[in-house]
Amino acid sequence: MQNSTSSPVGQPLAATGVAGGSGAMFDGIAARYDLMNRLMTFGIDQRWRRRTVDALQAAPGARILDLATGTGDLALMVADRIPQCTVVGLDPSAGMLAVGREKVAARGLSGRVELVQGDACQLPFADQSFDGITMGYGIRNVVDRPRALAEMARVLKPGARVAILETSEPRGLLGLGAKLHMRVVVPLLGGLLSGAPREYRYLQRSTAAFPSPEDFAKLIESSGLKMQELITLLAGASCIHVASPLSRLGLASAK
Repeated sequence: MQNSTSSPVGQPLAATGVAGGSGAMFDGIAARYDLMNRLMTFGIDQRWRRRTVDALQAAPGARILDLATGTGDLALMVADRIPQCTVVGLDPSAGMLAVGREKVAARGLSGRVELVQGDACQLPFADQSFDGITMGYGIRNVVDRPRALAEMARVLKPGARVAILETSEPRGLLGLGAKLHMRVVVPLLGGLLSGAPREYRYLQRSTAAFPSPEDFAKLIESSGLKMQELITLLAGASCIHVASPLSRLGLASAK
């Protein structure tokens, strides 16, 4: 059963008339975005990012694409954890990318990490050009998720992996506390400390509107990818979906 803030299963809030999720929206919270993530998750979001990168099982020297890269947190994590790799981070928000480029320069990683503005539904990259893709807390803001997933399948090399980290509605007794935190504490604290209450209310509503992990796995498998692993974190407060592109033969038979 959907609550009153939910959109139809599988559709982002933008598709139902709820404002938010655009690059311009994130421009407004770029300066304090990293600080807010640390405070609202007690730093556990960085542990989840590490697990996301490790789920790629990428070899040294790999070329990795980080979608919805924002301020580059996950892109920098990729550079830290995969030796000699190169990373392209893509995001629609110019403000978030500006913050990210400062972080990349401060770390002396400009030769390995490149941040570019773009749309996950129209990737400006050649077929089979990446050894892995990460996406952290961004797929729920994509207007056309099937198209974005199909684009991921297109640019991944055979046998490579995509790891998508996303929030979800927590479950069970432990999940009650996590759900209260997500629905009440996060929008309240985020709005007070960032001065952008509308943006943090949107982030909470977009989480409630996102499909269940099982439904999102089905969407992944209908978009040219094959699920490899579903990693549940903190009673389902976040999940990592790990998938690989179907072979040409497998894709043809699936149509």
